Amino acid sequence: MLYQGRWVADWQPVQAKDAKGGFVRQVSSFRNWVTPDGAPGPTGIGGFPAEAGRYHLHVALICPWASRTLIGRTLKGLEDAVSVSVVEPELTAKGWRFPKGRDPVTGATYLHEIYTAADPVFTGRATVPVLYDKQTGTIVSNESADILRMLNSGFGTLASGADLYPEDLRPEIDALNDRIYPRLNNGVYRAGFATTQVAYEEAFGEVFAQLDELETRLSDGRRFLFGGRLTEADIRLFVTLIRFDVAYHGLFKCNLRRIADYPALQGYMIRVLDLPGVRGTVSIDHVKRGYYSIKALNPTGIVPKGPALDWLRDA
Repeated sequence: MLYQGRWVADWQPVQAKDAKGGFVRQVSSFRNWVTPDGAPGPTGIGGFPAEAGRYHLHVALICPWASRTLIGRTLKGLEDAVSVSVVEPELTAKGWRFPKGRDPVTGATYLHEIYTAADPVFTGRATVPVLYDKQTGTIVSNESADILRMLNSGFGTLASGADLYPEDLRPEIDALNDRIYPRLNNGVYRAGFATTQVAYEEAFGEVFAQLDELETRLSDGRRFLFGGRLTEADIRLFVTLIRFDVAYHGLFKCNLRRIADYPALQGYMIRVLDLPGVRGTVSIDHVKRGYYSIKALNPTGIVPKGPALDWLRDA
């Protein structure tokens, strides 16, 4: 990790734990917003107006948080307006590394170099996604939830596609996000990186309680979480579901059931996967290689051959 802008220790997946030995996620440090006119957003400073070609995403295909932003970029038709760099799937001792040792936009070898260029005294882990401003050479945001909303509404007329955060559904979307995130999206990490049996079992129980709840919700035949309307809540859920049987069931010890054992959830996951452009944001190869390169959980680095995924096709 970085301490006051200097690399001081090999990369570790867990920065902190609570009194029960539970996983504590690092708080995002860059919270500015791209807005249509460059006015300040809900957090941070202004000065980041929507412009085609100005902004760049740094992502890892292993990472569910980064994948949120890739899917948002695709569904909002921003592929030509916002460029992308994909880091290598395997984590190194110095964190995320760019293919061939060089990011084509910044020239950085490791993602942490982009963090220290933006903040010379940055302390913490250099995480993805990063929304980068090529014009000013700084990080706009490293908070995936914010970036997803920026892609939805911050790029004004540059974006197209359905509104992923419609005003009439916002209270319901926020409430569902607030329920799914700690119990499932982050819950699998709380189980996988728990350092005590108590912390693991608490997270494990919440993961499967939430999956059961979602299976019931989707069993009425609805297409998406809010009926026929795709929203950001679907993107946020999908990125966890698509990784579950491949990584979380085995490596993170969330092994009570698979998504394949939930008919409604599996059907829903495939419907989202088959939306135009979404399949191209998913790499099961990167997911497997990336998660199983985490030495704290898999010291040998052996990547399993399975599971068999009949729905996979080209992902």
